[in-house]
Amino acid sequence: MTGVIYARYSSDNQREESIEGQLRECQAFAKKNDITLLEPYIDRALSAKTDDRPNFLKMIKDSAAKKFDVVIVWKLDRFSRNRVDSAHYKYLLRKNGVKVISATESISEGSEGILLESVLEGIAEYYSAELSEKVV
Repeated sequence: MTGVIYARYSSDNQREESIEGQLRECQAFAKKNDITLLEPYIDRALSAKTDDRPNFLKMIKDSAAKKFDVVIVWKLDRFSRNRVDSAHYKYLLRKNGVKVISATESISEGSEGILLESVLEGIAEYYSAELSEKVV
């Protein structure tokens, strides 16, 4: 199986170590699960509230070439903090034969996994909205 890592952080206040930590854990996950990694897709200082992330969109586009089978993220909130975007882009990836996997969140393949993934995506969107409210 071949995979890529998608890593990001959302704020100029965060540091490059955030990316390094994500990559380290995703690489360890890939090694443990016999996933051969290609070059990662990384967006720095870009929020996941929107899809306006150049390397994220490049990864989605590149998935059509069928060069990788999985996208590994540190946590699902690295992929998106917008439930609609998350569903849309996971659908496009699935159409291209690609699955999104969290390296740190154990999500089963069955019906329970569908529910857990939905809850985690809802929490990510809630966190983002709550943070915006507090800043205002």
